[in-house]
Amino acid sequence: MATLGFLSPEFPADSLLQNLDAMAAAGGVGSQFDLVNAVGTTFPMDLSAGQIKVVRDAFAERGMVLSALSGTYNMIDPDPRKRAVGEKSLAKLIQWAPQLGTGVVTLCTGSRDPDDMWKRHPGSDSKQAWADLLVQVEKAVRTAEANDIVLGVETEVGNCVNTVRKARKLLDQMSSPNLKIIMDGANIFQKGELPLMRAKLDEAFELLGPDIVLAHAKDLDRDGEAGHVPAGLGKLDYPYYLQALKDSGFDGTIVLHALRPEQAADRLNFVRNAAPSGYV
Repeated sequence: MATLGFLSPEFPADSLLQNLDAMAAAGGVGSQFDLVNAVGTTFPMDLSAGQIKVVRDAFAERGMVLSALSGTYNMIDPDPRKRAVGEKSLAKLIQWAPQLGTGVVTLCTGSRDPDDMWKRHPGSDSKQAWADLLVQVEKAVRTAEANDIVLGVETEVGNCVNTVRKARKLLDQMSSPNLKIIMDGANIFQKGELPLMRAKLDEAFELLGPDIVLAHAKDLDRDGEAGHVPAGLGKLDYPYYLQALKDSGFDGTIVLHALRPEQAADRLNFVRNAAPSGYV
């Protein structure tokens, strides 16, 4: 049985407790959590034992699960100095993750765009971009292996890993049980593929299904772009997507995002009702 949760930065609040209370009030059990909601930044320079305890206790007191910790930086940033800073920051985060109570850290395979790691750029498909990505992921994987952490990457049409086949290629080249997949059915369609929705979803689960560590639930409203609208308000065939998730054996957290806090409870109910009976 899977659980439902939210992306913490989408619930702006003055404190960690308010942030978690808002997600819990909307029905969230899990969270893809960003430390910005606890200490004001995704990548703090340091994190004390006291700060770690506050986060762990806050989740436990609400019966919530820290499903994954956000570790996203631009892994193929055109500026190698920025990549080096991100690499060091991620290594710290991976080391803190077990203490915070999670076994998963999420990554962004990045873009050659200098200002936006999620923006499509022709250079992101170059051989050099792939080589740079392999260097960054290799280092992150070794740190993850040393700390018993699983890293999650997703297919995102604006990133270096922009097809499910490239996601499979990355997993195969790394050949580590500590690198897995974040499945997002709204992120896998290249331009012209939306009419082939079920076939493309079938391909995604055939190639990546056994390696899913986290799932996303949002929607897309146009061909050739990643999803940017709440689940159920776009074109994704949600019953088919959620049935495929269930059939793959995934029983972790399905993270709803691309929504406003006032939409959260309603969209969570949509996902629950669209899912196979008893799955969430």
